[in-house]
Amino acid sequence: MIIGKVMGSIVATRKNANLVGQKLMIVKPINDGGSNGTIVAIDNVGAGIGELVIVAQGSAARIGCGHEKAPVDAAIVGIVDDECSLDFLNK
Repeated sequence: MIIGKVMGSIVATRKNANLVGQKLMIVKPINDGGSNGTIVAIDNVGAGIGELVIVAQGSAARIGCGHEKAPVDAAIVGIVDDECSLDFLNK
């Protein structure tokens, strides 16, 4: 799992049938070594833009969001309540 910040959302009107009705968010991993990489993650926990989230990837993402047959590679599985313990990431 990784910790990331929700940067925005994505709307895709044409997509796999298993993704219909699912909210897709753009997540930027924090402390990613200067990479500009972003992740598109399914969100069924109600994360908002600007929030720190916990993201599961791979098969754990499909299981964690209850969509074992969906083409999901990343899922937001939690919202970080207290980020003070994450100060070590900024050093």
